Amino acid sequence: MKYQIERGQDGHWVMRGVWKRGAAVLSDPLLNKGTAFSREERELFALEGLLPTEITDHDTQVSRAFEHISDKGANALEKYIGMAALQDRNETLFYQVLASHIRELIPIVYTPTVGQAAQSFSHLFRRGRGLWITPDHTGRIHEILGHSRIDDVRLIVVTDNERILGLGDQGAGGMVIPVGKLALYTLGAGIHPAFTLPISLDVGTDNQALLDDPLYVGWPHPRLRGRAYDELIEEFVEAVRRHWPGALLQWEDFKKANAFRLLDRYRNVLPSFNDDIQGTGVVVAAGLLAAGRATGMKITDQRILMVGAGAAGVGISRQIRHLVEEAGGPTDPSHYLAMFDTAGLVTLDRPDLEDHKIEFARPNTGEPADLVAFIEAFHPTVLIGTTGQSRVFDEAVITTMARHVDRPVVMALSNPTSKTEGVPSEIIACTQGKALIATGSPFDPVEYGDLVIPVSQCNNVYVFPGIGMGAIVSGARKVTDGMFSAAAVTLADLVSDEDLARGSLYPPIEELRPISRAIAAAVARAARDEGIGKLIGDTAIEAALDDHMWDLEYPRLEPV
Repeated sequence: MKYQIERGQDGHWVMRGVWKRGAAVLSDPLLNKGTAFSREERELFALEGLLPTEITDHDTQVSRAFEHISDKGANALEKYIGMAALQDRNETLFYQVLASHIRELIPIVYTPTVGQAAQSFSHLFRRGRGLWITPDHTGRIHEILGHSRIDDVRLIVVTDNERILGLGDQGAGGMVIPVGKLALYTLGAGIHPAFTLPISLDVGTDNQALLDDPLYVGWPHPRLRGRAYDELIEEFVEAVRRHWPGALLQWEDFKKANAFRLLDRYRNVLPSFNDDIQGTGVVVAAGLLAAGRATGMKITDQRILMVGAGAAGVGISRQIRHLVEEAGGPTDPSHYLAMFDTAGLVTLDRPDLEDHKIEFARPNTGEPADLVAFIEAFHPTVLIGTTGQSRVFDEAVITTMARHVDRPVVMALSNPTSKTEGVPSEIIACTQGKALIATGSPFDPVEYGDLVIPVSQCNNVYVFPGIGMGAIVSGARKVTDGMFSAAAVTLADLVSDEDLARGSLYPPIEELRPISRAIAAAVARAARDEGIGKLIGDTAIEAALDDHMWDLEYPRLEPV
Protein backbone atom coordinates (compact mmCIF):
# COMPACT_ATOMS: atom_id res chain seq x y z
CA MET A 1 0.00 0.00 0.00
CA LYS A 2 1.48 3.36 -1.06
CA TYR A 3 0.52 6.73 0.32
CA GLN A 4 -0.16 9.86 -1.72
CA ILE A 5 0.90 13.45 -1.31
CA GLU A 6 -1.05 16.48 -2.46
CA ARG A 7 -1.77 20.08 -1.55
CA GLY A 8 -4.67 20.27 0.88
CA GLN A 9 -7.53 22.76 0.80
CA ASP A 10 -5.75 24.86 3.41
CA GLY A 11 -2.76 25.23 1.06
CA HIS A 12 -0.47 22.95 3.08
CA TRP A 13 0.92 19.70 1.70
CA VAL A 14 -0.64 16.52 3.05
CA MET A 15 0.63 12.93 2.97
CA ARG A 16 -2.51 10.78 2.93
CA GLY A 17 -2.92 7.11 3.65
CA VAL A 18 0.03 6.76 6.02
CA TRP A 19 -0.23 3.23 7.38
CA LYS A 20 3.19 2.94 8.99
CA ARG A 21 3.71 3.34 12.72
CA GLY A 22 6.60 3.67 15.14
CA ALA A 23 10.10 2.91 13.91
CA ALA A 24 8.76 2.28 10.38
CA VAL A 25 7.79 5.97 10.15
CA LEU A 26 11.26 7.07 11.27
CA SER A 27 12.83 4.74 8.69
CA ASP A 28 10.89 6.22 5.77
CA PRO A 29 12.67 9.35 4.45
CA LEU A 30 9.46 10.73 2.95
CA LEU A 31 7.68 10.52 6.30
CA ASN A 32 10.44 11.15 8.80
CA LYS A 33 10.57 14.58 10.47
CA GLY A 34 13.08 13.64 13.15
CA THR A 35 12.77 15.84 16.21
CA ALA A 36 10.29 18.09 14.37
CA PHE A 37 7.38 15.70 15.00
CA SER A 38 4.74 17.42 17.12
CA ARG A 39 3.35 15.94 20.35
CA GLU A 40 0.14 15.02 18.50
CA GLU A 41 2.02 13.29 15.70
CA ARG A 42 4.17 11.36 18.17
CA GLU A 43 1.06 10.01 19.84
CA LEU A 44 -0.84 9.37 16.60
CA PHE A 45 1.99 7.45 14.91
CA ALA A 46 3.33 5.60 17.97
CA LEU A 47 6.55 7.61 18.14
CA GLU A 48 6.50 8.36 21.86
CA GLY A 49 9.70 7.15 23.45
CA LEU A 50 11.40 6.72 20.06
CA LEU A 51 12.58 10.33 19.95
CA PRO A 52 14.17 12.66 22.49
CA THR A 53 11.69 15.02 24.10
CA GLU A 54 12.79 18.15 22.22
CA ILE A 55 10.54 19.43 19.42
CA THR A 56 12.90 21.22 17.07
CA ASP A 57 11.97 24.16 14.85
CA HIS A 58 12.98 24.48 11.19
CA ASP A 59 15.99 26.76 11.67
CA THR A 60 17.48 24.66 14.44
CA GLN A 61 17.12 21.43 12.48
CA VAL A 62 18.76 22.98 9.43
CA SER A 63 21.56 24.47 11.51
CA ARG A 64 22.28 21.15 13.21
CA ALA A 65 22.26 19.18 9.96
CA PHE A 66 24.49 21.68 8.16
CA GLU A 67 26.92 21.63 11.07
CA HIS A 68 27.33 17.89 10.54
CA ILE A 69 28.11 18.47 6.85
CA SER A 70 30.51 21.33 7.61
CA ASP A 71 32.41 19.12 10.05
CA LYS A 72 33.59 17.10 7.03
CA GLY A 73 36.03 19.94 6.33
CA ALA A 74 37.42 20.30 2.83
CA ASN A 75 36.67 16.72 1.80
CA ALA A 76 33.95 17.18 -0.83
CA LEU A 77 33.28 13.44 -1.22
CA GLU A 78 32.70 13.07 2.53
CA LYS A 79 30.25 15.98 2.35
CA TYR A 80 28.49 14.20 -0.54
CA ILE A 81 28.22 11.06 1.58
CA GLY A 82 26.85 13.11 4.48
CA MET A 83 24.20 14.75 2.28
CA ALA A 84 23.25 11.39 0.75
CA ALA A 85 22.85 9.93 4.23
CA LEU A 86 20.62 12.86 5.19
CA GLN A 87 18.50 12.35 2.07
CA ASP A 88 18.09 8.68 2.93
CA ARG A 89 17.11 9.55 6.50
CA ASN A 90 14.95 12.68 6.22
CA GLU A 91 14.22 13.82 2.68
CA THR A 92 12.50 17.08 3.60
CA LEU A 93 15.35 18.19 5.85
CA PHE A 94 17.81 17.35 3.06
CA TYR A 95 16.07 19.86 0.79
CA GLN A 96 15.78 22.47 3.53
CA VAL A 97 19.54 22.28 4.15
CA LEU A 98 20.27 22.36 0.41
CA ALA A 99 18.03 25.40 -0.11
CA SER A 100 19.56 27.24 2.85
CA HIS A 101 23.13 26.73 1.59
CA ILE A 102 22.59 26.48 -2.13
CA ARG A 103 25.88 27.94 -3.37
CA GLU A 104 27.98 25.73 -1.10
CA LEU A 105 26.03 22.51 -1.59
CA ILE A 106 25.04 22.35 -5.27
CA PRO A 107 28.69 21.52 -6.14
CA ILE A 108 28.51 18.81 -3.49
CA VAL A 109 25.26 17.08 -4.47
CA TYR A 110 25.97 17.51 -8.20
CA THR A 111 28.91 18.64 -10.31
CA PRO A 112 31.77 18.36 -9.73
CA THR A 113 31.63 16.09 -6.65
CA VAL A 114 29.04 13.74 -8.14
CA GLY A 115 31.76 12.57 -10.53
CA GLN A 116 33.85 11.30 -7.62
CA ALA A 117 30.74 9.65 -6.18
CA ALA A 118 30.13 7.82 -9.47
CA GLN A 119 33.69 6.52 -9.58
CA SER A 120 33.52 5.33 -5.96
CA PHE A 121 29.90 4.14 -6.04
CA SER A 122 30.41 0.43 -5.39
CA HIS A 123 32.76 1.13 -2.50
CA LEU A 124 30.43 3.70 -0.94
CA PHE A 125 27.12 1.87 -1.52
CA ARG A 126 24.83 1.98 1.48
CA ARG A 127 21.22 2.06 0.32
CA GLY A 128 19.45 1.76 -3.01
CA ARG A 129 17.47 4.72 -4.37
CA GLY A 130 15.34 4.45 -7.48
CA LEU A 131 15.28 1.41 -9.77
CA TRP A 132 17.96 -0.59 -11.56
CA ILE A 133 16.77 -2.38 -14.70
CA THR A 134 19.08 -5.02 -16.16
CA PRO A 135 18.91 -7.41 -19.13
CA ASP A 136 17.86 -10.08 -16.63
CA HIS A 137 14.55 -8.17 -16.32
CA THR A 138 13.75 -8.44 -20.04
CA GLY A 139 10.11 -9.37 -20.42
CA ARG A 140 9.33 -8.17 -16.88
CA ILE A 141 10.21 -4.47 -16.96
CA HIS A 142 6.58 -3.45 -16.41
CA GLU A 143 6.59 -5.56 -13.26
CA ILE A 144 9.89 -4.03 -12.08
CA LEU A 145 8.53 -0.49 -12.49
CA GLY A 146 5.75 -1.50 -10.13
CA HIS A 147 8.35 -2.00 -7.39
CA SER A 148 9.01 1.75 -7.09
CA ARG A 149 8.24 3.35 -3.74
CA ILE A 150 5.48 5.54 -5.24
CA ASP A 151 2.56 5.18 -7.63
CA ASP A 152 2.15 8.72 -8.97
CA VAL A 153 5.38 9.17 -10.94
CA ARG A 154 5.41 12.39 -12.94
CA LEU A 155 9.12 12.77 -13.68
CA ILE A 156 11.76 10.16 -14.53
CA VAL A 157 15.47 10.68 -15.10
CA VAL A 158 17.07 7.64 -16.73
CA THR A 159 20.64 6.83 -17.73
CA ASP A 160 22.45 3.84 -19.19
CA ASN A 161 25.62 5.05 -17.43
CA GLU A 162 27.87 5.09 -20.49
CA ARG A 163 28.88 8.76 -20.61
CA ILE A 164 28.91 10.05 -17.05
CA LEU A 165 30.03 13.70 -17.16
CA GLY A 166 33.48 13.65 -18.80
CA LEU A 167 34.38 10.39 -17.07
CA GLY A 168 32.90 7.87 -19.51
CA ASP A 169 31.43 4.48 -18.61
CA GLN A 170 30.79 4.22 -14.87
CA GLY A 171 28.46 1.21 -14.88
CA ALA A 172 26.10 1.05 -11.93
CA GLY A 173 27.78 4.14 -10.46
CA GLY A 174 25.99 6.25 -13.02
CA MET A 175 22.88 6.10 -10.82
CA VAL A 176 24.22 9.08 -8.86
CA ILE A 177 23.43 11.28 -11.87
CA PRO A 178 19.63 10.67 -12.01
CA VAL A 179 19.51 10.92 -8.21
CA GLY A 180 21.38 14.22 -8.26
CA LYS A 181 19.41 15.65 -11.18
CA LEU A 182 16.09 14.88 -9.49
CA ALA A 183 17.29 16.51 -6.27
CA LEU A 184 17.90 19.68 -8.28
CA TYR A 185 14.46 19.40 -9.92
CA THR A 186 12.98 19.44 -6.44
CA LEU A 187 15.23 22.23 -5.20
CA GLY A 188 14.62 24.47 -8.21
CA ALA A 189 11.08 23.78 -9.36
CA GLY A 190 9.56 22.27 -6.24
CA ILE A 191 8.63 18.95 -7.85
CA HIS A 192 7.96 16.83 -4.79
CA PRO A 193 10.31 13.81 -4.53
CA ALA A 194 7.25 11.58 -4.17
CA PHE A 195 6.56 12.29 -7.86
CA THR A 196 10.08 11.53 -9.11
CA LEU A 197 11.91 8.33 -10.01
CA PRO A 198 15.61 7.84 -10.85
CA ILE A 199 16.30 4.83 -13.07
CA SER A 200 19.52 3.16 -14.14
CA LEU A 201 19.37 0.97 -17.24
CA ASP A 202 22.24 -1.17 -15.98
CA VAL A 203 23.08 -2.94 -19.22
CA GLY A 204 26.64 -3.81 -18.20
CA THR A 205 29.90 -1.94 -18.54
CA ASP A 206 32.94 -1.93 -20.79
CA ASN A 207 34.99 -0.40 -17.96
CA GLN A 208 37.21 -3.39 -17.20
CA ALA A 209 38.36 -1.93 -13.89
CA LEU A 210 34.76 -2.11 -12.67
CA LEU A 211 34.27 -5.69 -13.90
CA ASP A 212 37.50 -6.69 -12.13
CA ASP A 213 36.47 -5.01 -8.87
CA PRO A 214 35.19 -7.64 -6.38
CA LEU A 215 33.03 -4.94 -4.75
CA TYR A 216 31.29 -3.89 -7.99
CA VAL A 217 27.50 -3.86 -7.45
CA GLY A 218 26.34 -3.62 -11.06
CA TRP A 219 25.34 -6.19 -13.71
CA PRO A 220 28.73 -7.87 -14.15
CA HIS A 221 28.87 -8.24 -17.93
CA PRO A 222 30.14 -6.32 -20.94
CA ARG A 223 27.73 -3.72 -22.27
CA LEU A 224 24.63 -4.84 -24.09
CA ARG A 225 24.75 -3.67 -27.70
CA GLY A 226 22.80 -3.81 -30.91
CA ARG A 227 19.36 -5.33 -31.24
CA ALA A 228 19.21 -6.62 -27.65
CA TYR A 229 19.91 -3.11 -26.34
CA ASP A 230 17.26 -1.57 -28.59
CA GLU A 231 14.68 -4.14 -27.54
CA LEU A 232 15.35 -3.44 -23.86
CA ILE A 233 14.91 0.30 -24.44
CA GLU A 234 11.70 -0.29 -26.38
CA GLU A 235 10.28 -2.47 -23.61
CA PHE A 236 11.28 0.13 -21.03
CA VAL A 237 9.58 3.00 -22.88
CA GLU A 238 6.39 1.01 -23.39
CA ALA A 239 6.36 0.01 -19.71
CA VAL A 240 6.72 3.67 -18.68
CA ARG A 241 3.83 4.63 -20.97
CA ARG A 242 1.63 1.91 -19.48
CA HIS A 243 2.50 2.64 -15.87
CA TRP A 244 2.52 6.44 -15.94
CA PRO A 245 0.87 7.90 -19.06
CA GLY A 246 2.00 11.49 -19.48
CA ALA A 247 5.05 11.24 -17.20
CA LEU A 248 8.01 13.31 -18.40
CA LEU A 249 11.16 11.31 -19.12
CA GLN A 250 14.63 12.84 -19.23
CA TRP A 251 17.38 10.90 -20.99
CA GLU A 252 20.67 11.48 -19.18
CA ASP A 253 24.34 10.70 -19.94
CA PHE A 254 23.89 8.33 -22.86
CA LYS A 255 26.84 8.09 -25.26
CA LYS A 256 26.33 10.45 -28.18
CA ALA A 257 25.26 7.93 -30.85
CA ASN A 258 22.59 6.44 -28.60
CA ALA A 259 21.68 9.85 -27.18
CA PHE A 260 20.70 11.24 -30.58
CA ARG A 261 19.10 8.02 -31.78
CA LEU A 262 16.91 7.56 -28.70
CA LEU A 263 15.93 11.23 -28.58
CA ASP A 264 14.86 11.19 -32.22
CA ARG A 265 13.04 7.88 -31.86
CA TYR A 266 11.06 8.65 -28.72
CA ARG A 267 10.62 12.42 -28.43
CA ASN A 268 7.21 12.15 -30.13
CA VAL A 269 6.28 8.86 -28.43
CA LEU A 270 6.23 10.24 -24.88
CA PRO A 271 7.09 13.62 -23.36
CA SER A 272 10.88 13.44 -23.19
CA PHE A 273 14.10 15.34 -23.73
CA ASN A 274 17.83 14.89 -23.35
CA ASP A 275 19.38 17.39 -20.97
CA ASP A 276 22.92 16.81 -22.30
CA ILE A 277 21.75 17.78 -25.79
CA GLN A 278 18.82 20.15 -25.33
CA GLY A 279 19.23 21.43 -21.77
CA THR A 280 22.87 22.28 -22.40
CA GLY A 281 21.85 24.02 -25.61
CA VAL A 282 19.34 26.17 -23.70
CA VAL A 283 21.67 27.29 -20.92
CA VAL A 284 24.48 28.13 -23.35
CA ALA A 285 22.12 30.00 -25.66
CA ALA A 286 20.86 32.00 -22.68
CA GLY A 287 24.45 32.91 -21.81
CA LEU A 288 25.07 34.08 -25.39
CA LEU A 289 21.92 36.21 -25.36
CA ALA A 290 23.04 37.79 -22.08
CA ALA A 291 26.57 38.30 -23.43
CA GLY A 292 25.07 40.06 -26.42
CA ARG A 293 23.53 42.63 -24.10
CA ALA A 294 26.96 43.25 -22.55
CA THR A 295 28.80 43.54 -25.88
CA GLY A 296 26.05 45.12 -27.97
CA MET A 297 26.02 42.18 -30.40
CA LYS A 298 22.82 40.50 -31.49
CA ILE A 299 22.71 36.73 -31.79
CA THR A 300 22.73 37.15 -35.58
CA ASP A 301 26.03 39.08 -35.36
CA GLN A 302 27.95 36.41 -33.45
CA ARG A 303 30.53 34.11 -35.02
CA ILE A 304 30.66 30.90 -33.03
CA LEU A 305 33.41 28.31 -32.91
CA MET A 306 32.30 25.04 -31.32
CA VAL A 307 35.18 22.86 -30.15
CA GLY A 308 33.67 19.45 -29.46
CA ALA A 309 31.08 17.70 -31.64
CA GLY A 310 29.43 15.28 -29.26
CA ALA A 311 25.95 15.43 -27.78
CA ALA A 312 26.55 18.70 -25.95
CA GLY A 313 28.27 20.44 -28.87
CA VAL A 314 25.58 19.49 -31.38
CA GLY A 315 22.80 20.30 -28.90
CA ILE A 316 24.23 23.77 -28.32
CA SER A 317 24.61 24.33 -32.03
CA ARG A 318 21.00 23.31 -32.68
CA GLN A 319 19.69 25.74 -30.08
CA ILE A 320 21.84 28.58 -31.42
CA ARG A 321 20.61 27.84 -34.95
CA HIS A 322 17.00 27.94 -33.76
CA LEU A 323 17.51 31.33 -32.10
CA VAL A 324 19.35 32.76 -35.13
CA GLU A 325 16.58 31.66 -37.47
CA GLU A 326 13.91 33.03 -35.12
CA ALA A 327 15.76 36.37 -35.20
CA GLY A 328 15.73 36.42 -39.01
CA GLY A 329 19.33 35.32 -39.51
CA PRO A 330 20.70 32.99 -42.18
CA THR A 331 19.32 29.45 -42.44
CA ASP A 332 22.73 28.02 -43.32
CA PRO A 333 24.70 27.71 -40.06
CA SER A 334 28.03 27.65 -41.89
CA HIS A 335 27.66 31.43 -42.26
CA TYR A 336 28.17 31.93 -38.52
CA LEU A 337 29.17 28.60 -36.92
CA ALA A 338 32.07 26.20 -37.30
CA MET A 339 32.72 22.95 -35.44
CA PHE A 340 35.96 21.20 -34.50
CA ASP A 341 36.36 17.66 -33.16
CA THR A 342 39.35 15.42 -32.48
CA ALA A 343 40.01 15.12 -36.22
CA GLY A 344 39.96 18.89 -36.81
CA LEU A 345 37.50 21.07 -38.70
CA VAL A 346 34.24 19.22 -39.40
CA THR A 347 33.67 19.34 -43.16
CA LEU A 348 31.18 17.66 -45.44
CA ASP A 349 33.78 15.78 -47.46
CA ARG A 350 35.18 13.94 -44.45
CA PRO A 351 34.93 10.16 -44.93
CA ASP A 352 32.66 8.35 -42.44
CA LEU A 353 31.24 11.60 -41.08
CA GLU A 354 28.90 10.76 -38.21
CA ASP A 355 25.23 11.49 -38.86
CA HIS A 356 24.77 13.93 -35.99
CA LYS A 357 27.62 16.13 -37.28
CA ILE A 358 26.36 16.46 -40.86
CA GLU A 359 23.98 19.34 -40.16
CA PHE A 360 26.87 21.54 -38.94
CA ALA A 361 29.63 20.33 -41.26
CA ARG A 362 31.12 23.02 -43.50
CA PRO A 363 31.81 22.81 -47.22
CA ASN A 364 35.52 22.19 -47.70
CA THR A 365 36.78 25.47 -49.12
CA GLY A 366 40.38 25.00 -48.03
CA GLU A 367 39.96 26.61 -44.62
CA PRO A 368 42.73 25.77 -42.11
CA ALA A 369 42.23 22.52 -40.21
CA ASP A 370 44.47 23.66 -37.34
CA LEU A 371 42.54 25.30 -34.48
CA VAL A 372 44.72 28.37 -34.02
CA ALA A 373 45.05 28.96 -37.77
CA PHE A 374 41.31 28.60 -38.20
CA ILE A 375 40.66 31.16 -35.45
CA GLU A 376 42.99 33.56 -37.25
CA ALA A 377 40.90 33.14 -40.42
CA PHE A 378 37.37 32.79 -38.96
CA HIS A 379 37.49 35.58 -36.33
CA PRO A 380 35.10 33.97 -33.82
CA THR A 381 33.39 36.17 -31.26
CA VAL A 382 32.36 33.14 -29.19
CA LEU A 383 34.45 30.08 -28.31
CA ILE A 384 32.65 27.07 -26.77
CA GLY A 385 34.36 23.92 -25.51
CA THR A 386 32.64 20.57 -24.93
CA THR A 387 35.63 18.31 -25.50
CA GLY A 388 36.28 16.71 -22.13
CA GLN A 389 39.93 17.63 -22.72
CA SER A 390 41.73 19.96 -20.33
CA ARG A 391 43.47 23.17 -21.47
CA VAL A 392 42.44 22.96 -25.12
CA PHE A 393 41.95 26.73 -24.86
CA ASP A 394 45.61 27.54 -24.28
CA GLU A 395 47.40 30.86 -24.58
CA ALA A 396 47.78 30.62 -28.35
CA VAL A 397 44.06 29.98 -28.85
CA ILE A 398 42.87 32.79 -26.57
CA THR A 399 45.37 35.45 -27.65
CA THR A 400 44.64 34.74 -31.32
CA MET A 401 40.92 35.09 -30.68
CA ALA A 402 41.39 38.29 -28.66
CA ARG A 403 43.19 39.99 -31.57
CA HIS A 404 39.94 40.04 -33.54
CA VAL A 405 37.24 40.79 -30.97
CA ASP A 406 37.20 43.35 -28.18
CA ARG A 407 35.26 41.25 -25.65
CA PRO A 408 35.64 37.53 -26.39
CA VAL A 409 33.01 35.16 -25.00
CA VAL A 410 34.72 31.97 -23.83
CA MET A 411 32.73 29.01 -22.53
CA ALA A 412 34.83 26.08 -21.25
CA LEU A 413 32.05 23.69 -20.36
CA SER A 414 33.49 20.24 -19.70
CA ASN A 415 33.04 18.63 -16.28
CA PRO A 416 34.50 17.85 -13.80
CA THR A 417 36.99 20.64 -13.07
CA SER A 418 39.95 18.54 -14.23
CA LYS A 419 38.41 18.34 -17.72
CA THR A 420 37.77 22.05 -18.29
CA GLU A 421 39.06 23.38 -21.62
CA GLY A 422 40.39 26.64 -20.18
CA VAL A 423 41.50 27.99 -16.81
CA PRO A 424 39.65 31.27 -16.09
CA SER A 425 42.67 33.09 -14.64
CA GLU A 426 44.68 32.32 -17.77
CA ILE A 427 41.85 33.40 -20.09
CA ILE A 428 41.50 36.67 -18.16
CA ALA A 429 45.23 37.33 -18.40
CA CYS A 430 45.35 36.59 -22.14
CA THR A 431 42.48 39.03 -22.82
CA GLN A 432 43.58 41.80 -20.41
CA GLY A 433 40.49 41.22 -18.31
CA LYS A 434 38.03 41.72 -21.18
CA ALA A 435 36.75 38.17 -21.70
CA LEU A 436 33.27 37.12 -20.63
CA ILE A 437 33.76 33.63 -19.23
CA ALA A 438 31.52 30.72 -18.34
CA THR A 439 32.63 27.29 -17.19
CA GLY A 440 30.90 23.98 -16.59
CA SER A 441 32.35 23.55 -13.09
CA PRO A 442 32.43 26.27 -10.41
CA PHE A 443 35.50 28.54 -10.18
CA ASP A 444 36.34 31.32 -7.75
CA PRO A 445 36.34 34.93 -9.03
CA VAL A 446 39.58 36.05 -10.67
CA GLU A 447 41.54 39.08 -9.45
CA TYR A 448 43.02 41.09 -12.30
CA GLY A 449 44.55 44.41 -11.41
CA ASP A 450 41.89 46.35 -9.53
CA LEU A 451 39.13 44.09 -10.87
CA VAL A 452 37.48 41.07 -9.31
CA ILE A 453 35.95 39.22 -12.25
CA PRO A 454 33.29 36.54 -11.58
CA VAL A 455 33.38 33.25 -13.44
CA SER A 456 29.85 32.29 -14.43
CA GLN A 457 28.96 28.63 -14.07
CA CYS A 458 27.06 27.52 -17.16
CA ASN A 459 25.05 25.06 -15.16
CA ASN A 460 22.08 23.20 -16.63
CA VAL A 461 20.38 23.50 -13.25
CA TYR A 462 19.35 26.99 -14.34
CA VAL A 463 17.01 25.53 -16.95
CA PHE A 464 16.04 21.87 -16.63
CA PRO A 465 13.93 22.23 -13.43
CA GLY A 466 11.80 24.93 -15.05
CA ILE A 467 11.57 23.06 -18.36
CA GLY A 468 10.42 19.94 -16.53
CA MET A 469 7.88 21.75 -14.37
CA GLY A 470 6.57 23.71 -17.35
CA ALA A 471 6.06 20.52 -19.33
CA ILE A 472 4.31 18.82 -16.41
CA VAL A 473 2.03 21.75 -15.57
CA SER A 474 1.07 22.27 -19.22
CA GLY A 475 0.42 18.58 -19.80
CA ALA A 476 2.63 18.84 -22.89
CA ARG A 477 2.46 15.85 -25.22
CA LYS A 478 6.06 16.49 -26.25
CA VAL A 479 8.87 18.93 -25.50
CA THR A 480 9.53 21.18 -28.49
CA ASP A 481 12.25 23.50 -29.76
CA GLY A 482 9.91 26.42 -29.12
CA MET A 483 9.64 25.46 -25.46
CA PHE A 484 13.44 25.35 -25.20
CA SER A 485 13.75 28.77 -26.86
CA ALA A 486 11.24 30.19 -24.38
CA ALA A 487 13.42 28.88 -21.56
CA ALA A 488 16.60 30.39 -23.05
CA VAL A 489 15.09 33.83 -23.62
CA THR A 490 13.56 33.88 -20.14
CA LEU A 491 16.83 32.96 -18.42
CA ALA A 492 18.75 35.60 -20.38
CA ASP A 493 16.19 38.24 -19.45
CA LEU A 494 16.67 37.41 -15.77
CA VAL A 495 20.34 38.45 -15.87
CA SER A 496 20.37 41.95 -14.38
CA ASP A 497 22.32 44.86 -15.83
CA GLU A 498 24.36 44.88 -12.60
CA ASP A 499 25.30 41.22 -13.09
CA LEU A 500 26.35 41.90 -16.67
CA ALA A 501 28.42 44.92 -15.64
CA ARG A 502 30.37 42.63 -13.28
CA GLY A 503 30.89 40.10 -16.07
CA SER A 504 28.28 37.54 -14.98
CA LEU A 505 26.33 35.81 -17.75
CA TYR A 506 23.82 34.16 -15.41
CA PRO A 507 21.79 35.29 -12.39
CA PRO A 508 22.88 34.36 -8.85
CA ILE A 509 22.31 30.65 -8.20
CA GLU A 510 20.60 31.60 -4.92
CA GLU A 511 17.67 32.79 -7.08
CA LEU A 512 17.15 29.30 -8.52
CA ARG A 513 13.57 28.95 -7.26
CA PRO A 514 12.18 32.16 -8.86
CA ILE A 515 14.28 31.49 -11.96
CA SER A 516 12.80 28.01 -12.31
CA ARG A 517 9.30 29.32 -11.79
CA ALA A 518 9.69 32.00 -14.47
CA ILE A 519 11.05 29.44 -16.92
CA ALA A 520 8.27 26.97 -16.08
CA ALA A 521 5.63 29.60 -16.80
CA ALA A 522 7.28 30.53 -20.11
CA VAL A 523 7.59 26.87 -21.14
CA ALA A 524 3.95 26.17 -20.24
CA ARG A 525 2.81 29.19 -22.28
CA ALA A 526 4.90 28.02 -25.24
CA ALA A 527 3.37 24.53 -25.04
CA ARG A 528 -0.12 26.04 -24.95
CA ASP A 529 0.59 28.40 -27.85
CA GLU A 530 1.96 25.54 -29.97
CA GLY A 531 -1.17 23.49 -29.32
CA ILE A 532 0.60 20.63 -27.57
CA GLY A 533 -0.38 21.58 -24.01
CA LYS A 534 -3.48 22.50 -22.06
CA LEU A 535 -5.45 25.45 -23.44
CA ILE A 536 -5.32 27.53 -20.27
CA GLY A 537 -4.68 31.22 -19.73
CA ASP A 538 -1.64 32.82 -18.15
CA THR A 539 -3.43 33.29 -14.82
CA ALA A 540 -4.37 29.60 -14.76
CA ILE A 541 -0.76 28.66 -15.49
CA GLU A 542 0.45 30.70 -12.51
CA ALA A 543 -2.24 29.10 -10.32
CA ALA A 544 -1.17 25.64 -11.48
CA LEU A 545 2.42 26.44 -10.57
CA ASP A 546 1.28 27.58 -7.13
CA ASP A 547 -0.49 24.26 -6.72
CA HIS A 548 2.37 22.07 -7.98
CA MET A 549 5.44 23.69 -6.41
CA TRP A 550 6.33 22.15 -3.05
CA ASP A 551 7.54 24.70 -0.50
CA LEU A 552 10.10 22.26 1.01
CA GLU A 553 8.15 22.15 4.27
CA TYR A 554 7.12 19.01 6.14
CA PRO A 555 3.74 17.67 4.99
CA ARG A 556 0.92 16.96 7.39
CA LEU A 557 0.66 13.19 7.84
CA GLU A 558 -2.81 11.66 7.72
CA PRO A 559 -3.16 8.06 8.90
CA VAL A 560 -5.18 5.41 7.10
